[in-house]
Amino acid sequence: MPIRNRHEDAMQDAIQDTSYDAIVVGSGISGGWAAKELTEKGLRVLLLERGRNVEHIKDYVNATKAPWQYPHRGGRTRAMEEMYPVLKRDYPLNEKNLDFWASDKDSPYTEVKRFDWYRGYQVGGRSLMWGRQSYRWSEFDFEANSKDGVATDWPIRYADIAPWYDHVERHAGIAGSSEGLPQLPDGKFQPAMPLNCGEELVAGRLAKLFDGRRRIIPGRTANLTRELTGRSACQYRDACWLGCPYGAYFSTQSSTLPAAAKTGRLTLKPFAIASEVIFDRDRKRATGVRVLDAITNQTTDYTARVIFLCASTLNSTWLLMRSATDVWPGGLGSSSEELGHNLMDHHFRTGAQGNIEGLDDKYFYGRRPTGFYIPRYRNLFGDKREYLRGFGYQGGAGRQEWSRAVAELGVGGAFKDAMTQPGRWEIGATAFAEMLPNHANMVSLDPTKKDKWGLSVLKIDCATGENERLMRKDMTADMADMLEQCGIKNVNTYDAGYFPGMGIHEMGTARMGRDPKTSVLNAHNQVWDALNVFVTDGSCMASSACQNPSLTYMALTARAADYAVRDLNRRNI
Repeated sequence: MPIRNRHEDAMQDAIQDTSYDAIVVGSGISGGWAAKELTEKGLRVLLLERGRNVEHIKDYVNATKAPWQYPHRGGRTRAMEEMYPVLKRDYPLNEKNLDFWASDKDSPYTEVKRFDWYRGYQVGGRSLMWGRQSYRWSEFDFEANSKDGVATDWPIRYADIAPWYDHVERHAGIAGSSEGLPQLPDGKFQPAMPLNCGEELVAGRLAKLFDGRRRIIPGRTANLTRELTGRSACQYRDACWLGCPYGAYFSTQSSTLPAAAKTGRLTLKPFAIASEVIFDRDRKRATGVRVLDAITNQTTDYTARVIFLCASTLNSTWLLMRSATDVWPGGLGSSSEELGHNLMDHHFRTGAQGNIEGLDDKYFYGRRPTGFYIPRYRNLFGDKREYLRGFGYQGGAGRQEWSRAVAELGVGGAFKDAMTQPGRWEIGATAFAEMLPNHANMVSLDPTKKDKWGLSVLKIDCATGENERLMRKDMTADMADMLEQCGIKNVNTYDAGYFPGMGIHEMGTARMGRDPKTSVLNAHNQVWDALNVFVTDGSCMASSACQNPSLTYMALTARAADYAVRDLNRRNI
């Protein structure tokens, strides 16, 4: 073997530093899975993250704090509200995990119509704060667009993704119960977190009603109930959004990143903003990614044979829109004129609640990080409504705690004695519902507004429609009806209002399809216009179903990574 001189060594090292087999943009749920799968299949992978690094355990600085250890008891201040004008609209703005949410000031966006965009810009992304509800989609969901004549048909069916649901569930660790429901397929579960006695009571009564079509089951959650590959079982602290030092819930940090790092083929680069996918118009292939250093503002081009965009729905679409504009003015993947369109979310914040009688001598233990789930039953099995698709419910039962004292405003010894006892039993649930894809719900680049780094920001134009309005009537009334028929007292309904984005389940804008004329991606999540670019986060979704989507992102990512490596080996890309 010829001996290289120092100059040749330095040149080769520089080439190695910028040349990889694969580049993954984004380190959240999808990006972590892409990094794991690609490295385990032998590829040298560069994982780009626009935000800071967050090291597992070490950087969960608030994970074990008590409420009195926060300056404002975990709440918010006026200064925080001024700094986070979007985040303040809902629960994410609080001092406990504020560092896990992106800065509204540094990364603004334009709202044509109100859209609440809550982002996590750090290693792990929103896998550090997600709700962990993990449900498979069913054949009903994948064939719905075709049957209803809505948008474009999914290019896959449940049978195509089922083995990959198996694959990701085994590694992520999903606690759940097997129920045999065709609209909510069973999975490879760890033991479920059981219903408490209040929920069991109502579940037993509900099972005897509605011909058994409506059922309360334990919420399927990405929290371990048994140890798994070095991760401990859940401690029932219900402090998941602060980072779990036990690794009990699935996140990039606890699960996929360690697996990728173990291969020795992963390079993680935080503070790296992917600003463009570099495209070779002659070869019709991407050659790499242009990266802006978020600290120094220096730009570096990295090359790779295959690229995975997993930056989250709207950021991946933003990146595509900024790429190959010399070929397509609308960006890479825009030849169908569907890039940026069909933005979806889950609409929710409506349901019912009431009081359970007869359990005053019963209590529950621990702080379980999940509740119950009522799977979809509308527009299935012969039911036909004036709207399309349906909804499921997420809820729980419990006894009121000392915080009810704020409402009571009592004084004296009797009041103090009452506050040492648990309050009455309550049960309630909120509906999570499907939002139809609509070409008019879209994002585009704002030519006038820039972010902290001088990059164009997204303009978001999205609203719910008539189908969602009609559905919300049943979402509210059905829950009240179920509770009343199950003997719940003092039932009251609520609709707290909803704007797109509030579900933090944004989907669409770079949808999969069967035809390059009507979709951005093919059946393997490849961009039709550049087959070595894969998009596997929420932007790929052709419809939204009503189940939480993250488990489907995981499965689609693992499936696409397997296909990418096989295609690389065949020299097709």
